[in-house]
Amino acid sequence: MEKITSFTIDHLRLLPGLYVSRKDTVGGQVVTTFDLRLTRPNYEPVMNTAEVHTIEHLAATYLRNDPQWKDRVLYFGPMGCRTGFYLLLAGDLSSRDILPLVSDCFRFVRDYRGEVPGACARDCGNYLDMNLPMANYWADRYVRLLETMDETHLHYPE
Repeated sequence: MEKITSFTIDHLRLLPGLYVSRKDTVGGQVVTTFDLRLTRPNYEPVMNTAEVHTIEHLAATYLRNDPQWKDRVLYFGPMGCRTGFYLLLAGDLSSRDILPLVSDCFRFVRDYRGEVPGACARDCGNYLDMNLPMANYWADRYVRLLETMDETHLHYPE
């Protein structure tokens, strides 16, 4: 079997950032998959499942309620390696196109206090695995990166 695209990226050189992972055509429309990389793979500790799960609930809620983007959001969820998240959007988009959206989303996660949306037994299959303070921490760290990023954090290393 051939390697899938995400396994062809040099994870030893990959920095936290906002990358276009792939573009696919589905029913004549382009779907862009973004790699929202919060930690440096194989160099930094990964996020624990509780904060990943909390970020997933908060970010998915934010994205699916954003007036400009909600109809283009196809998926938001964690990477199995727990170093970041995937965001799939309808449209032929670049990292720069969605930088404001992702920044606003992670500011929302950073500043969120209170009950996490969907964090109850009726709404979630693992509602006890949540850590809002650590989700706030990781979101703050990512927002600070997004506010100061250069091109090395917007394009995969070659």
